[in-house]
Amino acid sequence: MRNAQLLSIHHYPVKACRGQAPREAVVEPWGLAGDRRWALIDDGGKVVTQRQQPRLAPVAAELLPGGGVRLSAPGLEPLTVAVPEPVGSVALEIFRDKVEGVLADAEAHAWCSAYLGVDVRLVHMDDPATRRPVDPEYALPGETVSFADGYPLLLTTVASLDALNTLVADGDHAAEGPLPMNRFRPNMVVAGTEPWAEDDWSRVEIGEVAFRVAKSCGRCVVTTTDQTTAGRGREPLHTLGRHRRIGGKLVFGQNLVPLTRGTVRIGDPVRVIA
Repeated sequence: MRNAQLLSIHHYPVKACRGQAPREAVVEPWGLAGDRRWALIDDGGKVVTQRQQPRLAPVAAELLPGGGVRLSAPGLEPLTVAVPEPVGSVALEIFRDKVEGVLADAEAHAWCSAYLGVDVRLVHMDDPATRRPVDPEYALPGETVSFADGYPLLLTTVASLDALNTLVADGDHAAEGPLPMNRFRPNMVVAGTEPWAEDDWSRVEIGEVAFRVAKSCGRCVVTTTDQTTAGRGREPLHTLGRHRRIGGKLVFGQNLVPLTRGTVRIGDPVRVIA
């Protein structure tokens, strides 16, 4: 682990849409600045993800100064969406969590609905410090999260992906491999570790920022979605089911919660504290 370093950084301004890969990012208590502060909801108020709409994968969301986003998708003119004024909120549901969000303007709803072919609305999380707590089973008091699946950040390692791809190549669906890291939609990718070393981490420092490892990340059908074409296959869930079933979940990567604020940068050293 002496040479472990941060290889890449990823944030996803709109949940389920294509993200960006900056060279550095500010770490806030609820995740990377600007990460998953926007989400789509259906007419029942439930958050829409690639689980229901794999066609969200090619939709690009560019984070703008001030927190707005610029959306672009095949077949549509790009749209710039400003952060809405927090003059009211709408109730929504994300993985059984009841959360409040602020609706974007009507033009944003129409643009997203036109692309997906179903009625959706775009919402913004105005105050991640108070809106949504981390799963209490794995949280410390006061920890909060944005519209991410459940935890502020997701960390993966190159060595574990290489090991997984070796297993895929030896399995029943070898033609689907090798799988790229973007299938797992991480926030931080680390190089220079042993395969699956992250399973044993409980606290790490990346550059100037300390994190605690809350739990391994259970994976879902989104990992089978090609992030460029939105097509789906069998991998990696088929192989994870055979080799990485832990606690009833198919796991890859680790969920992190920041312990301090700061900035992470590509090339930062990664130190395992415990």
